[in-house]
Amino acid sequence: MAENVEKIPLGVSSCLLGEKVRFDGGHKRNDFVVSQLSQFFEFKSFCPEMSIGLGVPREPIRLVLDVDENVKGSVEEITKDELHQKLRVVGTKNPALDVTKDLTQCAQEQQSWIESVYGYILKKDSPSCGMERVKYYKNDHPQRSDGRGVFAATMMRNNPLLPVEEEGRLNDARIRENFVLRVYTWHRWKSLVESGITAKKIVEFHSRQKFLLMSRSQKLYRELGRLVSNIPKETLQDFADEYIAALMSGLKVIATRKNHVNVLHHIQGYLKDDIDGDDKQEIVKVIGDYRNRLVPLVVPVTLLRHYFRKNPDDYIGNSWYLSPYPDELGLQNNL
Repeated sequence: MAENVEKIPLGVSSCLLGEKVRFDGGHKRNDFVVSQLSQFFEFKSFCPEMSIGLGVPREPIRLVLDVDENVKGSVEEITKDELHQKLRVVGTKNPALDVTKDLTQCAQEQQSWIESVYGYILKKDSPSCGMERVKYYKNDHPQRSDGRGVFAATMMRNNPLLPVEEEGRLNDARIRENFVLRVYTWHRWKSLVESGITAKKIVEFHSRQKFLLMSRSQKLYRELGRLVSNIPKETLQDFADEYIAALMSGLKVIATRKNHVNVLHHIQGYLKDDIDGDDKQEIVKVIGDYRNRLVPLVVPVTLLRHYFRKNPDDYIGNSWYLSPYPDELGLQNNL
């Protein structure tokens, strides 16, 4: 089955795929990425350090804070944006080895293929690829873990809507599910754009997102609903850009159990005229079991899908909530 689906392009740090590109000639193969995601994603492997010619093995590099010691003010007073602009990537043994400009330029040069992927998984703690919380140094002393790899920072700045995660955070089941959901959402949106944007298509797209938004943020759901209810014909492209930016930002919010329970009950309401009292009680019990952490999200979702197969509803059938991504990924098994 997985072999027959069109795989979605996904950027991945090469070392996570088992490629021996680390400074010591090793790798950091990630089993979730290689074994599970490979069924549905086409990996675009890339290592910026190899790309700029550092080679294997090589001197390790690290982030250092480039500040004027004569300027008053502490490191704590520097904002994150200012911090990322002041960080440089240099050799741990030879500070004269400065590859900051090379890594920045590397990200710029890769933009054409990065625009063709629908998500990116980066290597954590890397001075080139770390997404966040990368350690940096000042006068050879480790500072706050607020740094970001220079390649990653440039790539993310150039592609603000692209779903990006690092492999360490993907160990968290909720973050893992959230990332994959955003990848599929971005893929669906770009497919819509390629087919030609119309106001009707945007409304239909938003309608299919409704329950996913409700599970993430009731506030965002209401705000986007008001936005879509008044689509300007004259500036449709500007509106589409505003809408998808708000949607992709909002979907970064991790869904809560409470919100899922509310959505599940809401969806159950579409069955009220089609099932008997015993069936209703079964659904209520299973949703309650999920609320009380006795079963994972996949159990009430699977039960509702069962009843909607027997009692089809066009609106629910068109919604992405009950089938946001392939079941085989098992993302709801630990939620």
